Amino acid sequence: MTSSKSGTTPETSRASTASKAAKAPKPSRAEKAPRTPGAAKTPKAAKELEAAKVPKAESHLALVRRARRINRELAEVYPYAHPELDFRNPFELLVATVLSAQTTDLRVNQTTPALFAAYPTPEDMAAAVPEEMEELIRPTGFFRAKTKSLLGLSAALRDDFGGEVPGRLEDLVKLPGVGRKTANVVLGNAFGVPGITVDTHFGRLVRRWKWTDEEDPVKVEAVIADIFPKSEWTMLSHRVIFHGRRICHSRKPACGACPIAPLCPSYGEGETDPEKAAKLLKYEMGGYPGQRLSPPADFPGKPAPALGAA
Repeated sequence: MTSSKSGTTPETSRASTASKAAKAPKPSRAEKAPRTPGAAKTPKAAKELEAAKVPKAESHLALVRRARRINRELAEVYPYAHPELDFRNPFELLVATVLSAQTTDLRVNQTTPALFAAYPTPEDMAAAVPEEMEELIRPTGFFRAKTKSLLGLSAALRDDFGGEVPGRLEDLVKLPGVGRKTANVVLGNAFGVPGITVDTHFGRLVRRWKWTDEEDPVKVEAVIADIFPKSEWTMLSHRVIFHGRRICHSRKPACGACPIAPLCPSYGEGETDPEKAAKLLKYEMGGYPGQRLSPPADFPGKPAPALGAA
């Protein structure tokens, strides 16, 4: 968010910035740098943010416009947003996504190199000794249940899909351990089929932003799909999840370092002091490694360390 100056509001400040930006050549995705969150906010700016809260009686049209503006703002903050699981093919992404339940993407990324070295194909994984696989994926937690799912989905891929991951939602959700969230991750990032990934971060933020009050992930997905064009679904998911992991945390959001604070009806739930909020930033926003051991070339942060590395 651009800090507001005396005599201006966050809205007019951003409008002025947008006008200037329109006259300059638009940088490529790789050239864009993430917008620095947590620009200094004066007491006056804090009052203006408070005044900028979304009205309680917001029409559906106003909600759609605000939601789409938040998406545009997040696209500027995270031009490099991407899936935070390391993968080289649809099978690896499918397996990594199943393993990501109830753990971090970082822990999955630290675990999968050894797993895929041992079982590089669905056929190899389907023939694995359960106890040996359990030991390999133990760091991700719930390793017995996850082993059962991986053995089942690998056997299904081998027997029903010729050893290939299907590119249709209705086929993916039939695989053991694969629900709509996992299916949408695979479709959007391995096959280029638009999908909305409703994980805990996504659900928390869309409710915090008052896009919906639904709790059920399937209902949340339906509501958000009605707000945004299909072409935005996959990247919207990445941006929202990135924001939830880096700034808009569950217990203590860094409100004072949030670039979309003027658009947030929940501003003030977290730390509003800019200096204190800046200390809450995670991953590259806080100057720390990201979750991927092999991040995209345009990722501005540091690669995560391998399992057991100092």
